[in-house]
Amino acid sequence: MDKGVVSWDLAALYADVQDWEKDFALLPELAKKFYSFRGRLAASPETLKEAIEASDAFDRLAEKLYTFAHLLSDEDTTVGVNRARVDRVSAKLAELSGMDSWFEPEIMSIPDEKMQELLASPVLDFYRRSLLELLREKPHTLSEAEERLIGTLGDVLGTSDELFSTLNDTDLEFGKIRNSKGKMVELSHGSWGSFMEEPDREVRKKAFHRLYRQYRKHRNTLAVTLDGTVKRHTTMAGIRHFDSPLQAALFSENIPENIYSNLICSVRKNLPALFEYFDLRRQILQVDDLDMYDLYAPLVPECDQNCSFTDGSELIKRALAPLGGEYASVLEKAWKERWIDAPCRKGKRSGAYSGGCYDSFPYILMSYDGKLSDVFTLAHELGHSMHSAFSRANQHFHYAGYDIFVAEVASTCNELLLSHYLLEHESEPKVRASILARLADDIRATVYRQTMFAEFEKLIHEDCANGIPLTADHLCEKYYALNADYHGFIKADKDIELEWARIPHFYYNFYVYKYATGMSAALKLARGILSGSDDARERYLTFLKAGGSKDALDILKDAGVDLTSPEPVDSALGFFRETVANLRRTVAEIE
Repeated sequence: MDKGVVSWDLAALYADVQDWEKDFALLPELAKKFYSFRGRLAASPETLKEAIEASDAFDRLAEKLYTFAHLLSDEDTTVGVNRARVDRVSAKLAELSGMDSWFEPEIMSIPDEKMQELLASPVLDFYRRSLLELLREKPHTLSEAEERLIGTLGDVLGTSDELFSTLNDTDLEFGKIRNSKGKMVELSHGSWGSFMEEPDREVRKKAFHRLYRQYRKHRNTLAVTLDGTVKRHTTMAGIRHFDSPLQAALFSENIPENIYSNLICSVRKNLPALFEYFDLRRQILQVDDLDMYDLYAPLVPECDQNCSFTDGSELIKRALAPLGGEYASVLEKAWKERWIDAPCRKGKRSGAYSGGCYDSFPYILMSYDGKLSDVFTLAHELGHSMHSAFSRANQHFHYAGYDIFVAEVASTCNELLLSHYLLEHESEPKVRASILARLADDIRATVYRQTMFAEFEKLIHEDCANGIPLTADHLCEKYYALNADYHGFIKADKDIELEWARIPHFYYNFYVYKYATGMSAALKLARGILSGSDDARERYLTFLKAGGSKDALDILKDAGVDLTSPEPVDSALGFFRETVANLRRTVAEIE
């Protein structure tokens, strides 16, 4: 690791644990102040405004306290006192949560005429948007007693999710497999990706069958857990007076159902482009028939690209230069103010994320190991952090948070700009082919694959609503048929019918489609930025600054992306076809 690698500066959040303790002691009093408004919200616009401000004050401090605790713990998960601090603040917030369960039901209980009178007051101008959003939920909100009852059942209702997580993450064991270097390696969820990227096809095939052998043994139990979760989604949608679980899941972000259906239609229409890519993969890998365990095999396995943290950081800055001077000046703060914790350390939390809160830097945790893939990870997380930084700098705490629907747009846009820069400045065909293959695989996995998952979710929820039991046989049959549609070029190994059993996202309640729409939006925005258009760049910065001040769809429309139309997805998959064609030409240049 080069000397330029950096660690984050948490002292900018709290100088020390003693300062954190002082703020922690303030929580009960802030909760009590907020609770004092109970029963008085309709008294006057001023009273309602003060109550909202009291709620925000509690939430803002709670967010800051939790952020510091979990960041400190993630530095070294073996330090028990830091883990205990996370548990302590979580427990306190759970204890105080009962003091705000009254708030939304009380607002919704205000008679319509009185509410209109309150909303007409200029005193509430700033909060009108959030109040109207809350009132939109009125037809789907139960009485205070009913809401409290559902709240107490939270752990019980999540039992099927917990069972899946325990079985999938803890109890299932897959044994060891010898990799292409002759080393015996434990097959696990963590090593699965590495095995699927093995250059030796027999190793990939063996790992594939070893993994699914265990899922086949537990298929009936896993069908019960998924069935339980789908039933919960279906039942709760009915209780809250929605027409379907899909409508219920999309409601909070005000997403119309046609966006979901348009996505599936557009992707299915563009499946021939995916089959062309599969055929190119088959040719490059020199196999007679492509199989599911060949989809992540490296197309240019001998092309290893290393990059120090210092060089990777400079590469990212150059790649993001088309975003302009305002963006560059904020981006530079990531290193100057030490937002990033990059060193590989024993005990450090695995993975990568962008975190922080309104009163902190948008911190990034990752383990930078000197690979080009680490540069992409850093660029991705910087996309999240820059989105947060611009939102927090330009929005009040009340509107600074952005919807999950747009959460992956800025991060994916950064990766696309990095890919473009690398391709523009690389002449070696082998390296170019590696970059193009990565780009094609990212679009395949994010748009095509996640849309297949989204369609499977839709189908099984519809089956549940129609009284069709989600047995293991039914799920396998449904999944294999859908997989065949999306991978029609491939004579898929029968074991792929069990893939549904290991995908945690099927427990997330119609979440995965956002990956596909997010990348489609990012591709359109990135191409606009790279065109050199000042207007496109400024609209993108406006998107980053918007936070939650408007509906996510309206914020994207302002940036030039209309996801109510099929055009962004069709355009993204047109770019995929261009990328595959470019890859084909580049591979032909390799001697």
